[in-house]
Order: sequence, then structure tokens, then C-alpha cells
Amino acid sequence: MRGAGTGPAGARTALVVVLAVVLAAVLAGCAGGPSLEKRSAITASPGDSSHLSIGSAGFTESELLAQMYAALLGHAGYRADVLTVGNRELYEPALENGQIDVVPEYAATLADWLNAKDHGPKAAPVASPDPVATMAALRRLTTPRGLTALPPGRAVDQNAFAVSASYAARDHLKTLSDLGRARLPVRLAAGDECVQRPFCAPGLRKTYGIDITAVDPKGVGTTPAKQAVQNGQDQMVLTTSTDATLGQFGLVLLADDKKLQNADNVIPLVNRSRAGSARVATALNRLNKVLTTADLARLNEQVDSWRRLPADVAHHYLVSKRLLPK
Repeated sequence: MRGAGTGPAGARTALVVVLAVVLAAVLAGCAGGPSLEKRSAITASPGDSSHLSIGSAGFTESELLAQMYAALLGHAGYRADVLTVGNRELYEPALENGQIDVVPEYAATLADWLNAKDHGPKAAPVASPDPVATMAALRRLTTPRGLTALPPGRAVDQNAFAVSASYAARDHLKTLSDLGRARLPVRLAAGDECVQRPFCAPGLRKTYGIDITAVDPKGVGTTPAKQAVQNGQDQMVLTTSTDATLGQFGLVLLADDKKLQNADNVIPLVNRSRAGSARVATALNRLNKVLTTADLARLNEQVDSWRRLPADVAHHYLVSKRLLPK
């Protein structure tokens, strides 16, 4: 699968260069989103271009998802290539303007990002732990931009909290509620913004009654943060639900049993006029039905720890799930 859909190396490089030039123009002229004239065209029939470009944000998980999207679309009869575009500030305008056609996204994060883009950084959040409500809010934001948020999958990549396995075993901890009931003092390794963010230290105190005594600003899921919990300097680390390296540090996740975190389900986001057809949705929904959070963590591990290529890992997974022929 590594070669399928990606094209020769020279052609792909040329595409990336062209896209970079186009993105610069997009950001200069369309930073506020599509014009009203363009927005009026969203009622047109969904498009079904035969050649689709799938954008990757450049980190492992995004690359894996993009490679799986490309393979599934290739199997469905499309010409599909993967382009590494960078961050959301770059690929979302490119998606609106048809320079890329599909990107893997996260429902809650994207909803709040688009809401802030439309209404300012102080706008009240629209995402929530409820995936149905979050998707409804997201679709209200994507539709005027000529984008379609396809149904969410089972896999969720959201904030998560881990402790050492020995600490969890000693105090019988499986959930964040267990930690709150234990009344243990907890020094939390996280980003410095955790002090104020409602889904971090304030939320842990309010929702779970956890005694957060301090936030150790070592970053989100970084190696120093995990080492601090491993050696007992801190008791808990802020990471993500698809973190592939927790086992290397002897750490385990505590379940967010009261759903403090928002519904960051993995979703395909598509340009309606080029990839809004039922055929595209059907092809990508095959992955949504099988890919779980645990699966995504294992796939990340194969790339990050085993040094396998994302395209190879993606292909092997799809074959193993009978989504592609051997």
C-alpha cells in the first residue's frame, strides 16, 4: 500500500510545493473564511471528484489516519494522495478552497476552534462531552464554509490522565473518581495552562474532588512529564487517550468516568463540492465502524516506538480488519 495513491516521489514533492504557494495566497486573501458569494454555493449538490487529496497535519496519528483514508478511497475507485499540510491554521482554509479534499479531524477541538474563528477567542465553547450535541454544533459551523463533517468514529483522542501502575495498584485506582475518593494529594505534570483550563486542574477538583496540590509545568504527555510520574516526583500526568508510550514508563490511564473531557471523536472532514458524495462517506465510514481508541494507540506505538512507516502500518491494519484485500 505504501506506493498506492501517493504517486512518484517527485510528483508528490511538486504537489507539496504548489500547495505551499497556494496556502500562502489562501491565508493572505481568505483568512476570515469564504466570501458570502462562495457561502451561497453550499446548497449545490455534493461533489464527487475522481482525484482526491487527503491532508495530514504532520504528526503520527494524523498521518496514519490520512494514509488509511487514502487507501480506503483508492479501494473505492478514487485516485488519492496524501499531502502533509501542517497545522489547522493552514489546512482548514485549504480545505475550504478545494486545495485539499479530506482531512482527519477531532470533533470537539474543531468545533471550538471554528467557533473562536467566527466569534473571537473569548467566545463561549460549543463543544461538550456529548458527541451528538458536539457534532450538531460542529455541523452548524462547517456547513456555511462548504465543508461536511462526516459521522464520528469510535476512536476518541482526548485529554487523559495517567498514574504509575504501582500507585494505581496500591490505592485501588481505576477511575478519576477513585482518585478523588482516595483523598490523596496529587502533584500534576501538565502544561502551564492546566492551572486555568476547565478540563484540567479546575475540572479535576470540581468534578472529581481530586486534591491537586500543584501543577508541574512539564508539558502535555512529554517524556519529562512521564518520567516525573514514573520516579514519584509527581503523581499524575496529563496526556492523551491514544498515547502509545505509557507502558514504557510504567503508567496507566485512569478512566474519565464522569466525562469531564469533551467528545473529541475522530471524524473525516471533507470539502462538500469535491468530496461530499455518499460514495466518499461510505468508503470512510468503513473505518469509523472498526477503529477504536485502543487500536489508534497501538498504531501510534508501531510508528513511534517500532519505527514502522505510517503507510505500512495503515495498510496492515486495514487488511487485518478486512477493509482491504490482502
